[in-house]
Amino acid sequence: MSKYLKLAIVVILLGGAANAQEFGLGREALPEEVAAWNLDIRPGGEGLPAGSGDVVTGEEVFADKCASCHGDFAEGLGNWPKLAGGMDTLDREDPVKTVGSYWPYLSTTWDYVNRSMPYGNAQSLEPDDVYAIVAYILYSNYLVDDDFVLSNETFTDIDMPNTDGFFIDDRAKAEYAKWTGEPCMENCKDSVKVTMRATVLDVTPKAESATDGKDIASAATAVSDGAATSETPEMQTAALDPERVSKGEKVFRKCKACHQVGDGAKNRVGPMLNGIIGHPAGQVEDFRYSKALQGMADDGLVWDEANLRAFLTDPRGFMKGTKMSFAGLRKGGDLDAIAAYLASFPR
Repeated sequence: MSKYLKLAIVVILLGGAANAQEFGLGREALPEEVAAWNLDIRPGGEGLPAGSGDVVTGEEVFADKCASCHGDFAEGLGNWPKLAGGMDTLDREDPVKTVGSYWPYLSTTWDYVNRSMPYGNAQSLEPDDVYAIVAYILYSNYLVDDDFVLSNETFTDIDMPNTDGFFIDDRAKAEYAKWTGEPCMENCKDSVKVTMRATVLDVTPKAESATDGKDIASAATAVSDGAATSETPEMQTAALDPERVSKGEKVFRKCKACHQVGDGAKNRVGPMLNGIIGHPAGQVEDFRYSKALQGMADDGLVWDEANLRAFLTDPRGFMKGTKMSFAGLRKGGDLDAIAAYLASFPR
């Protein structure tokens, strides 16, 4: 394609059909062609299509379309962007800028998801899916409850935390005088010195190449054979179904962005989970628990199967004030599987 033809296409797409025709190029864009490019959503909700989506549906769509880059809880994977968290960090040297901590208007989130996501398949989402995804992102930032439904009618009900953190760019007025006049071309400073140096950053997202943990079949065999029976609770020493443990490993993918298990497991956003089954809560060394969890731990909370199931079904319902931004597991089979999987990792 010649550069002149490319220029004509660009001019037409930008709405400059009249100018293009002065040069004998192109034609006036059709209304449907203009509409296909006219996707912007204004802060007041202007431009939003009719539709709605709830948090629970959003969790499912997000897991399918977004989690591979942004994590199951919008916490970001590797160097892919974080969409949740970062509250009260904007005054730090290295602030965490997310939808919840930084973005001033919800319309920015809706517009970007609708226009550019999912990565590699932009504009493939239906409006209801976009509403649901944005609702889940709001939930992950503790801005709405899990029964919230976002729609074109409820859109303006959301006040973003950093709305007042922006101001009008007045540089043209306040600094214009500095930009005018004859520019200095030589001997502009008495001396020149290096005040800082650029740092080479690893900013290329990388796919996770290894699975945290250990071989599931061998773990199940070791526990069922009575390994470490003097130190592990009854649930761990009981025979574990290798098939259920294997399914639990798949369910644990929803957790591994924040938690590790197995040899060499370390604390991440959440504590490592080796040997939690049947043990008192809040006991992992060098991890700073939320006040909510620490309070329940002080009251004697033990992670037996019943409490674990209750917590993973509805984290915020079971523990008011928990820092874990996870809507919960909805299927009983998933709860059974994750319990078996965690039981295969004794202390």
